Amino acid sequence: MARFMDVHHGMVGITPEEFREAHDADLAIQDEEMVSFEHAWADPDEGVVYCLSEAPSAEAVQRIHQRAGHPADEIHAVPLDL
Repeated sequence: MARFMDVHHGMVGITPEEFREAHDADLAIQDEEMVSFEHAWADPDEGVVYCLSEAPSAEAVQRIHQRAGHPADEIHAVPLDL
């Protein structure tokens, strides 16, 4: 499995509750695409949300986000980490 960091823009003012609901929506269906969302971060002031996942492809990550109602604006492979 590969790791991916995806980015969502336009989330200015997202509340902790909205952030949790969006993440839970991904978790509820992630197994259907063999995706595992590992962690998510949000900056409500900048309106940016980041999600780290393991998945078979960037397309699988995007399908989960689309079905959950918040498609990613960017998805980047993360082939190296420390």
